Amino acid sequence: MSSKSLPILPGAKLPILPGATLGILGGGQLGRMFTIAARTMGYKVMVLDPDFASPAGQMADVHLQADYTDHGALKQLGAACAAVTTEFENVPAASLIELASHCRVSPGAAAVAIAQDRSHEKSWLAQNGFATAPFALVYSEGDLDAALAEIGTPALLKVSRFGYDGKGQARIDTPEAARAAFREFGGQPCVLEGFVKLECEVSVVLARSDAGECALFPVAENRHVNGILDVSIVPARVPDSLARQARDMARAIADKLSYVGVMAVEFFIVGGRLMVNEMAPRPHNSGHYTLDACVTDQFEQQVRALCGLPLGDTRLLSPVAMVNILGDRWQNGGPHWDALLAHPAIKLHLYGKETARPGRKMGHFNVLDADPDTALKLAEQMHHAL
Repeated sequence: MSSKSLPILPGAKLPILPGATLGILGGGQLGRMFTIAARTMGYKVMVLDPDFASPAGQMADVHLQADYTDHGALKQLGAACAAVTTEFENVPAASLIELASHCRVSPGAAAVAIAQDRSHEKSWLAQNGFATAPFALVYSEGDLDAALAEIGTPALLKVSRFGYDGKGQARIDTPEAARAAFREFGGQPCVLEGFVKLECEVSVVLARSDAGECALFPVAENRHVNGILDVSIVPARVPDSLARQARDMARAIADKLSYVGVMAVEFFIVGGRLMVNEMAPRPHNSGHYTLDACVTDQFEQQVRALCGLPLGDTRLLSPVAMVNILGDRWQNGGPHWDALLAHPAIKLHLYGKETARPGRKMGHFNVLDADPDTALKLAEQMHHAL
């Protein structure tokens, strides 16, 4: 099919069609699943990641084993690829800007710079009228007393950069604890976030094109253990009006950022109201259910948004419960795959990581059933059976 046969929306760029080479910065599991989707659709893929055992590198046509700031590698990536995307938010903005001089890049450096820094993200959300939990910015130890006076305790002190899956944060009950945590974090900028009476956590994964077209996936209800996503239930067991509000707010955030690509927005539900927890400028762990339960999964959607293709259908085909599989499962002779694979409605996805460590995401499985409660019950049973 030629690009002339595809609908081109006003403001959109000419589509990049199968046969072209796509690049991705980052070679973890999200990059792996993007690579599989792109190659299934007929594209070649080049991965830039310093890890020789990169899960995405195993599946790619070319794996550039280099740092994300390596000018030679960036030049090679930009010259070979029609478009480049990212699989994690901590890619240096300068690298995205450098690549953008050679080829199409999405998401853009400006949106990634906001999402990769918690201080910038919270401030941007507040300035644009999106509700968040109470917060104060902490740039030095001298800021802690004023921040605690404003936010109160208990609270959470979170590093502004490079915190994920519960890392880089500490519960604060006293000024002494706040100072100790700040020093433990190396005195780097932090956000002090007030506790809220949490009823539920939900997330919305969406895709937005360069022409402003937006496609939203169903809302996921998320449970966390030790700061790491444990189970996602779809559709979320929340009122329809709240689910609509979450989707509307996520779209408003993407529009305000002029975002291009796949992103996720996480929300707290507090007192029946939505508060934005954080946004991720990439596919999201809570969107892995889409691989088996939606017409289009989030990784095909990432390819479509990057290449300027019409966005795919996001309809939910079946209720689903997604369960993360962490490296802890490899202790004491596990995992017991036979128990999991005995069920024909369970779909297993492993990420090709060589070393299993406690807390490391090694894979996930999706449980599909017409009854969401049945799907969740079986997911919980398999959680223990592994």
